[in-house]
Amino acid sequence: MKLTGAQIIIEALVEQGVDTVFGFPGGTVTNIYDELYKSSDRIRHITASHEQHATHAADGYARATGKAGVVIATSGPGATNTVTGIATAFLDSSPVIVITGNVATNLLGRDSFQEVDIAGVTIPITKHNYIVKDIEKLADTIREAFWVAKSGRPGPVLVDVPKDIQLASAEYTRRKIEPVAASESCEGDITQAAALIREAKRPYIYCGGGVVLSDSASDLISFAERIDAPIGASIMGLSAVPFDHPRFLGMVGMHGSYAATKALSECDLLVAVGVRFSDRATGNKAEFAKKMKVVHIDIDPAEIGKNIPVYTSLIGDVKCVLKKLAAEVPVIRHAGWHEEIAKFKAHVDITCEHREGALDPQMILETAHEFMPEDGIVATDVGQHQMWTAQYYRFSKLRTFITSGGLGTMGFGMGAAVGACIGTGKRTLLITGDGSFHMNLNEMSTAVSNDLPIVVIVMNNNALGMVKQWQELFFGERYSNTVLNRRTNYAKLAVAFGAMGMRAENEKELRECLTKAFSVNGPVLIDCPIDGCEKVFPMIPPNGTIDDIILK
Repeated sequence: MKLTGAQIIIEALVEQGVDTVFGFPGGTVTNIYDELYKSSDRIRHITASHEQHATHAADGYARATGKAGVVIATSGPGATNTVTGIATAFLDSSPVIVITGNVATNLLGRDSFQEVDIAGVTIPITKHNYIVKDIEKLADTIREAFWVAKSGRPGPVLVDVPKDIQLASAEYTRRKIEPVAASESCEGDITQAAALIREAKRPYIYCGGGVVLSDSASDLISFAERIDAPIGASIMGLSAVPFDHPRFLGMVGMHGSYAATKALSECDLLVAVGVRFSDRATGNKAEFAKKMKVVHIDIDPAEIGKNIPVYTSLIGDVKCVLKKLAAEVPVIRHAGWHEEIAKFKAHVDITCEHREGALDPQMILETAHEFMPEDGIVATDVGQHQMWTAQYYRFSKLRTFITSGGLGTMGFGMGAAVGACIGTGKRTLLITGDGSFHMNLNEMSTAVSNDLPIVVIVMNNNALGMVKQWQELFFGERYSNTVLNRRTNYAKLAVAFGAMGMRAENEKELRECLTKAFSVNGPVLIDCPIDGCEKVFPMIPPNGTIDDIILK
């Protein structure tokens, strides 16, 4: 059948199994939006307040569901507004399809109204991108975009469609789309890796986002049981292993648990699974791997040896590689190693200092956890509240922690919570700080307009807490522009948007607020003031090691 380009875009999305898209209309995508209107029984469109947050919503949808998220934006400022969202998805390997409109092909490069070379802008932060200049190639380009976004190491893909291509017509034949299957190939020396595991006396498994993306949590735990190794996680690896699993030591790195980071520093074999060795996780890279051999398992060969030298590597889908590797090693036991780890776990307890009659981050998170279902989604923005969530929230199900790890995007949380909530249909908890929330509070209107069961907890210290912490520890307590002194009444602000707004100043009030919040189906905000002196500990200073750890 003969269809216009705008119609082909909609049909191609339906073909790919897309039922929800996020975006914001504008001049160069009006034809696409007209077709969305006609196809509203097949595709739900969520109109955000800003294209950045629409992109974060598509990202949150992807992370929570494992499917590709889709965002549509107009040319010029609409397209450039997606850039931070694209970069966020890129750094965390999230499959997001960004469809942008552009001026007609004969106007490209002429400084036309709202013209930006968005493909050129996003080359460094997309897995791939396209400018469609031939209507005959449009359908296949969209199909390829989904394949690229979801295959191998996932990532964002941009498809820029000029206005005249949306208006032109071409024959369209629907295709049956086969799901992207994980490759069972494994490059590397399985025999050598297995030999290293058999020889090790103190093995340690360090898992990252690759375990979550490949849905390999059960495989990882089975492998850890087989080789009798403890498990630590990067921030992106959280939720892969239940918080209370006896082998799980917590998050590794700058603000990781003492036991997780200390055990990593003392191991003789590090099996790194789906991680990229971020500087926040490794600290001083020259010292990081001095006492250990490293076996690196990853789907992306570009990550091997990029940050940390490895002894051997296995390239392939994590689930497949773990199964093959487990088949090559016998059941092993390391009683002495676990005695050492028990001492590390007993060495320090990372708890907040509780002040009578006041709220503290640990209390807030542990109380909120009591109200949340096991499979409820928790999203965060970026800052102290993010690290406290990583430390104290007891994640037990895969894909329940949605956060910006690689780019560290303040303003990520509200859009991501919207996308995750819509994608899963589950109640979603957003933990944010007053600094981050000021960057995305306009998306409360999106949550209200769509009656989303999102509970927003604002840890309100009236400061940019993480930067302020650095200023106190490393800059002689010169608090340059981090003490905000804002007078925002968050509860009333929520009410103004049409949500329920409350304020809790102690544990009793927090429980009362949470009881009300979880009894309604729409969005709720709870303003939780905390002491501005609260800090995230432990902390390893930048480029430091476990020997430099600050415990309180």
